[in-house]
Amino acid sequence: MNTKLIAASLMLSLPLAFASAGASAKPGCLKGAAAGAVGGHFLGKHHVLGAAVGCAVGHHMGKKQERRDAQAQAQANANAQAQANANAQAQANARNQQADGRR
Repeated sequence: MNTKLIAASLMLSLPLAFASAGASAKPGCLKGAAAGAVGGHFLGKHHVLGAAVGCAVGHHMGKKQERRDAQAQAQANANAQAQANANAQAQANARNQQADGRR
């Protein structure tokens, strides 16, 4: 009986999550909605409210993860650029030393 209720609550709440997600699924919304629907179901048949809150929390956590990933990518790019600049400077110094040795 419980598995039928869980399946029914998910089937009723997932279209709500898709509708609130719009054309493109927001990061974390669908996972949060599914978890919220199940949690809400077990807390007193509040699966729709649980799906809505789960979507909001999942979206918030997804945006935080996107920001962290973007910051890490920017840091990696800055490190790569600094290394490339250091390599270019070292090569220029080596060329200058060779040119000075020929004179």
